[in-house]
Amino acid sequence: MSTPKRTTVYDVAREAGVAASTVSRAFSNPRRVNATTRQHVLEVAERLGYRPNPLASALQSGHTATLAMLVPDIANPHFFGTIRGAERRASAAGITFILGFTEESADTERNQIERLARSVDGFVLASSRMPEATTVDLASEHNLALVNREIDGLPSAVIDNASGSHQIVDHLASLGHRSLVYLSGPHHSWLAGQRWRALHAGAAQRGMGARRLGPFPPQVAGGGAAADAALVSGASAIVAHNDLLAIGILRRLAERGVDVPGEISVVGYDDIFGADFCAPALTTLAGPQEEAGRAAVEILLTKGSPTGVQDSPRRVVLPSHLVIRDSTGPAPG
Repeated sequence: MSTPKRTTVYDVAREAGVAASTVSRAFSNPRRVNATTRQHVLEVAERLGYRPNPLASALQSGHTATLAMLVPDIANPHFFGTIRGAERRASAAGITFILGFTEESADTERNQIERLARSVDGFVLASSRMPEATTVDLASEHNLALVNREIDGLPSAVIDNASGSHQIVDHLASLGHRSLVYLSGPHHSWLAGQRWRALHAGAAQRGMGARRLGPFPPQVAGGGAAADAALVSGASAIVAHNDLLAIGILRRLAERGVDVPGEISVVGYDDIFGADFCAPALTTLAGPQEEAGRAAVEILLTKGSPTGVQDSPRRVVLPSHLVIRDSTGPAPG
């Protein structure tokens, strides 16, 4: 059976008795079309079942209907939900979605933006590693939205790591822990700084000791050195920058015969796929990463629309919650 022929802009123009360019403007730039003519075109389009091609409309208006998302490490499961949420929102809007990774490099991230600038209408930067000043400069020339990074004056979607970090401290304090060590992520990670400040403040409120060590690579391979450093610190609880690092720490502690949580407790961040598969299952801070990706794309779409508010960047803060599993337990006697 043959596929029904798709209604085109030319079919609508012929039926409505107007030029194809008038049909196009009726959808993409209605202010340039007489109100009566536009209403007539829309009624004809509805009757014929015509739906404008967003990519074609964008090209006619000088835009590409394409968004790019850049992530530091495409293999890190932490970003899977963010990518999925962003891609689904872009797809729902009929927008082409490009994914790139920056290998934890601020220079690579900036180069990617400059290389893709003529091909895309906006960028979602997930856990950007670029300095704040560099990001602000780029935002003056390009349409940017940040995920899990905040900079004054720029739109962003973040998980509430501050309250989440306090949840971690409260959980450890309730188990009798008097000290924790934070094994930090990359030096240029905004999240690493945010998490440490919240942990340090929460520990002070609870009368707990807190130290920050690192930076360590935010991967399983970084867990060996991180675990050894934590043991030397003498803390009874470890808080790792992310779940991958925490899983590497659990492996190293097992190799050294250190009982978790009997001798030391371990907490991660992100609740990645597999956090409950390791032994012991990992206590970790979870958040709606998919919603964060979706919100970032929504921000870009709003900024790019005729009714978008251009002078008040949106800041979306999403709730976090602690998932308690087997890697945390009472402080050793």
